[in-house]
Order: sequence, then C-alpha cells, then structure tokens
Amino acid sequence: MLTRPQIRARARQSLSGNWKPAVLHFLMFVIISIIVSTVTNKINYIGWIISILMEAPLTYGIYNHYLDYARRNVPDAAGVLRGFERYRDSLVLYVVMSIFTLLWTLLLLVPGIIAAMRYSQSYYILRDNPGMAPTEAINRSKAMMAGNKWRLFVLYLSFLGWFLLCIPTLGVGFLWLGPYFSTSMAHFYEDLRGGVQENRIVA
Repeated sequence: MLTRPQIRARARQSLSGNWKPAVLHFLMFVIISIIVSTVTNKINYIGWIISILMEAPLTYGIYNHYLDYARRNVPDAAGVLRGFERYRDSLVLYVVMSIFTLLWTLLLLVPGIIAAMRYSQSYYILRDNPGMAPTEAINRSKAMMAGNKWRLFVLYLSFLGWFLLCIPTLGVGFLWLGPYFSTSMAHFYEDLRGGVQENRIVA
C-alpha cells in the first residue's frame, strides 16, 4: 500500500507537463456546475430534480476524467461530460449512493462520513466495468474499502492545509487544487485496485 506522500507524489508526476489542460478542464467543470446550480435554483418545485439529473453525469465525469490523468492519458475537455454517455448508470449510481449516505447521516454525522468513504470508489469501478450494474459497483467499492476507510480519511485531511491556503486567493487556487486532489484520489483507487488484484492472484 502506498503512503499518503507517495500517492500525492504520483499525482504530481501524472500532472507534470499537463497542468494547463488539467486546470482548464477543471475550470470548465466549475463553470458548468455553477450554471446548473444557478439555473436550477431559480426553478420552483422541480429545480432540485433537474439538479440531480445534471449533477449525476457531471460527478461521474469529473471522477473519471482525472483517473485518465492518473493513468497518464490526457483526455480532451469533452471527457468531463463522459457521464452523459452512460447517463442511466451514472444517474442510478448517484441516486442510490446519495440515498444510502443520507440514511446513514440521519443516524449521526460520523456514520454518514463513513458511508461516503465506503462508496467512494464506485464511480471508478463502474467506469472500469462497462457492463456492471451500479449497485454491484457500490458493493465492490464497499469490499474494496474494507480496512481502507481510515487511509482515505487521512488522505483527505492531508489536503486541508492546501485548502486553507487557497482561500486567500479568492478561489483561484482551487483551480490547481481540484486537479491535484482529484488525481490523488484516482491514484488511491489505482493503489487499491492493484492490491485487490494481487490478493486474487495469491488466493
């Protein structure tokens, strides 16, 4: 298993020479998200439904866009919208994960956070297994994250300092932090995936 510094170092290596497209792609994602949020907030009654219908494929897209960077494949900007190519699966996955996480959060905040980390690899798994049902991707994520939730939580915390440093930049710094964070999360998945494959070989 890679350490936190090793995961972050791999993310920086993946982005080396590719920072410009990585930042521009993240900027495009942010602009689209802001437009969706602004428009849906002005629509009474059904605005939240439209928001979900748009956020689902966008979330799938941003996860897997930076998985490409982690795999040293620089995608074009349209890759951010790839979730619309698997619209049904990305929507089902988004809704099911949101419902499960919300139910756990209703109990207490901590179980909700644990649930979110338990399902965190689902978007990557769904991408790597095109014929897989979204619910199966969630189940595989739960299995993959067994014993690894604390590792992921501490990896999240390791970006807290960068997050605080970005605040005085009036948000501009987040355009670099976003790709760095997302690519690091993708490398975390790659590390888990490699460990799972090695365990299967040994078994």
